[in-house]
Amino acid sequence: MGSNVIAVLITLCVVAPITWLIAVAYRKKVYEDKIGSAEEKSREIIDEALKVAETKKREALLEAKEESLKTKNELEKETKERRNELQRYERRVLNKEENLDKKAEVLEKREAGLAAKEDSLNKRSQEVDELLEKQEQELERISGLTSEQAKEYLLKTVEEDVKHDTAKMIKELECRAKEEAEKKAKDYVVTAIQKCAADHVSETTISVVQLPNDEMKGRIIGREGRNIRTLETLTGVDLIIDDTPEAVVLSAFDPIRREVARIALEKLIVDGRIHPARIEEMVEKAQKEVESIIREEGEAATLEVGIHGIHPELIRLLGKMRYRTSYGQNALKHSIEVAHLAGLLAGEIGLDVRLAKRAGLLHDIGKAVDHEMEGSHIQLGVELCKKYKESAVVINAVESHHGDTEPTSLIACIVQAADTISAARPGARRETLETYTNRLQQLEDITNSFKGVDKSFAVQAGREVRVMVVPEQVSDDEMILLARNISKQIESELEYPGQIKVNVIRESRVTDYAK
Repeated sequence: MGSNVIAVLITLCVVAPITWLIAVAYRKKVYEDKIGSAEEKSREIIDEALKVAETKKREALLEAKEESLKTKNELEKETKERRNELQRYERRVLNKEENLDKKAEVLEKREAGLAAKEDSLNKRSQEVDELLEKQEQELERISGLTSEQAKEYLLKTVEEDVKHDTAKMIKELECRAKEEAEKKAKDYVVTAIQKCAADHVSETTISVVQLPNDEMKGRIIGREGRNIRTLETLTGVDLIIDDTPEAVVLSAFDPIRREVARIALEKLIVDGRIHPARIEEMVEKAQKEVESIIREEGEAATLEVGIHGIHPELIRLLGKMRYRTSYGQNALKHSIEVAHLAGLLAGEIGLDVRLAKRAGLLHDIGKAVDHEMEGSHIQLGVELCKKYKESAVVINAVESHHGDTEPTSLIACIVQAADTISAARPGARRETLETYTNRLQQLEDITNSFKGVDKSFAVQAGREVRVMVVPEQVSDDEMILLARNISKQIESELEYPGQIKVNVIRESRVTDYAK
């Protein structure tokens, strides 16, 4: 039993290695067979790939050859077309060269002809110059004038013709413009004047106070003249007590002071108690009364004209103008009149009537303070209107109503016209003899200053100036220009109401004697 086991074990020990070796050999053979088949397959795949690559290569070569042939054919075709086009261009260039050659030949022929013509023209121009010189010499010989003298004569003739035409044209245009303008202006002005009622000058520099009897004169004078001195000192007015029965004359340049003295004196006469203390009391009451009257007059003026919204201080200054005169014309009445006229004129031409009235009412507002402050009434009026916020149109109307500045609106022009109408109408103003004679003298001096004027005369109270000219120095055509220049200088240098007619007279006289 034990020997069997050992035998089995020995057998197993012998068989197991043999079996393992056989298995290893079999597995190796199997692996070798697989490797061989794999190598064979790989060779087949490689051969197949080589065949495919060769085929692809041949196909690519064929395609490249076809593409190159196609490109070559296209290039040959394009080259052929360009060759044809170049040939066409070449033929055109050759044709143009031939044409240019022909034109050059024609131009050469023309230049040759022109040169010949130029030579002939030069010869002819020389001949013409010689003929002209001979003709000029002949004309000078016949006329007895040199060329310079002939030029002067011709220029003088042309200048006279131009002056004649200019004067004729100016006269025609002026006549036409004046006819149309005067017709319309007369319609407007006449309509405005007809609708506006105005007073004549009645203001003076004295006031007369009626007395109940002549005994009152002594009481007014007082003991040793104390009453009259007190009254004159407080009011600044001269009391003239003369032989005039039952009357005392108050004389003063300032109308407000004269009015205060008149009211105070009338109150004293009614009261009967006349002494310095009572005089002082009555003068104070009279000043308050006059101040009240001033405000009432200003308000009444604005109500009469129909203007609202004016500053209270301007209303007070308007009332103050009740006691201010210009050439005897009451300043407040003049302003009211100008306001009415400006409103009527504005209504005629379709402008703002209220604004025109406002500008007309305030145009002389500076006269209320021009005796108290420095400056003209125009400058003062502009400052007052600016101070109390008046509109630019009103300020310009105040500033330009005497022509000191240019008007910037039609309303300013209307105020100018209304102011002239109010001042120049008959009975509006008084004029002193000295002012009148000075104006006439200035008028004659202006006209005598012009060249060719022999003498001049101011006639019709300075409304017309007659100018006698030297016939040899002033022609008929130059008369028109002379009249125009004289009127322009009168407008710029002289102040006058209304208008002045310039009448230029040229006459020729021949005198002979029968013996």
